[in-house]
Amino acid sequence: MGFFKSIFSREKKQTLDKGLERTKEGVFGRLKRAFVGRKTIDDDFLDELEEIFITSDVGAETTLRIIDRIQARAAKDKYVSDGELNDMLVEEITALLAENDNDVSKDGRFVVPAGKKPYVIMVVGVNGVGKTTTIGKLAYQYKEAGYKVMIGAADTFRAAAVEQIDEWGRRAGVPVIKQQLGSDAAAVAFDTLSSAVANDIDVVIIDTAGRLHNKKGLMDELTKIKRVMEKVVPDAPHEVLLVLDGSTGQNAFEQARQFSAATQVTDLAITKLDGTAKGGVVIGISDQFKIPVKYIGLGEGITDLQVFNKREFVESLFGKR
Repeated sequence: MGFFKSIFSREKKQTLDKGLERTKEGVFGRLKRAFVGRKTIDDDFLDELEEIFITSDVGAETTLRIIDRIQARAAKDKYVSDGELNDMLVEEITALLAENDNDVSKDGRFVVPAGKKPYVIMVVGVNGVGKTTTIGKLAYQYKEAGYKVMIGAADTFRAAAVEQIDEWGRRAGVPVIKQQLGSDAAAVAFDTLSSAVANDIDVVIIDTAGRLHNKKGLMDELTKIKRVMEKVVPDAPHEVLLVLDGSTGQNAFEQARQFSAATQVTDLAITKLDGTAKGGVVIGISDQFKIPVKYIGLGEGITDLQVFNKREFVESLFGKR
């Protein structure tokens, strides 16, 4: 068992390293060059760090927090090697992410809390961020972990949305509860949870409409879906997962701001990190909105969704493995 777990862990880390290559080769590669020959942490070096982090879409507020942490360390460790600087940044950024921690599986497994059955995940996010793909990958990963999974196709607003989620359900090998285009989204959610309870389902994933043109309309719809689900499972949803496209940089910050205002987002999934040099957005969004990152998307394959491990993520960015 330990042998196979070791192989799984190694493959997972290799996927993470490969998925973050563009970010590492881009802006975070500049960090390594900034470290060369550096023996002191002075104002010029801190200014250079600030510029690198801001241009890597970490965001201004989070960048200043990181700089403050490094300055505090510099007061104690004035003379350092480039390796020590690298270690220092890894430690401080990991600690920053830990402030928004949750009960995510520490060994990368897809697990649900005990005593919540069915465990209900409501997925939100604008069209085009990889929301449907993420739902399909989530369903597959939870099924592979031994859970009985069901999907509710409650994005009844967008043409082809039901067909897309139905296809992902087929690929993942899990049932999809659906109605016709234009049906009441809350009714789909109600039917899904009713069926889940009747069929002893462990995990339910509810898709929702991906539009932001009217914040009040969005809030009303999501509130209605939650209220209707509570009639079947009193504490549903247990998780409100916001899916963001990591390649959009600062636009992802704005989406996080809008959805946080519209509903109580509990967790984040950051997608498309393999196709961008803007991986720093993971650090900035988690810190600024105080919402933990739970999943990261690192490719198009059905297995290319990982439970987020903050230490492994930061170590990969800084070439520590």
